[in-house]
Amino acid sequence: MSLPRPTPPPAPEPLNLGEHAADNLQFIRETMEGAAACTSISGWGMAATGVTALPAAWLAAQQPTAERWVLVWVLEAVLALLISVSASVYKSQRTGQPLFSKPGRKFMLGLAPPFVAGAVLTAVLFRAGFVHLLPGVWLLLYGTGLVTGGAFSVKIVPVTGFVFMLAGVAAFFAPETWSTGFLTMGFGGLHIVSGVLIARRHGG
Repeated sequence: MSLPRPTPPPAPEPLNLGEHAADNLQFIRETMEGAAACTSISGWGMAATGVTALPAAWLAAQQPTAERWVLVWVLEAVLALLISVSASVYKSQRTGQPLFSKPGRKFMLGLAPPFVAGAVLTAVLFRAGFVHLLPGVWLLLYGTGLVTGGAFSVKIVPVTGFVFMLAGVAAFFAPETWSTGFLTMGFGGLHIVSGVLIARRHGG
């Protein structure tokens, strides 16, 4: 009686080189995108927000009450946000780099928490009557947002953020009469200088 011959294992399916290559290309593309810096920030938009901050600082200094002083700066913040977003959208469309690319999303996620904290602290400190602390809070937290978000952007952004943070710390310990000067230097001068540098080095 002869023993049954063992059934040979099924032959492996041929490797689909096309699919393998496509997977590798997709992996390389995602890796490169994640390592890239967000360059869709508009330098000219940032410079424009600095220009609008100059008359805002003067106008705020003329207000007779703390409530109106805060209102002027809040309106300036809203205007600056609209200018920055509009300019960045325009630059993104012009250069072909998606605004919400992986680096762009990382930049915004790093920027958002300090900004939200600044908005909350503005309301809390204003309600508690500590308006004199707001310039330091604004400069410090805005700078923090630029440092954390700027880790995924071009080098000038986190450097600018660090200078904002130093200005915020100094504003806490300086005389209250210097508040307008610190805000003008930060939201006005620093924005103009860093915005022009970004525009010249990174396409607008």
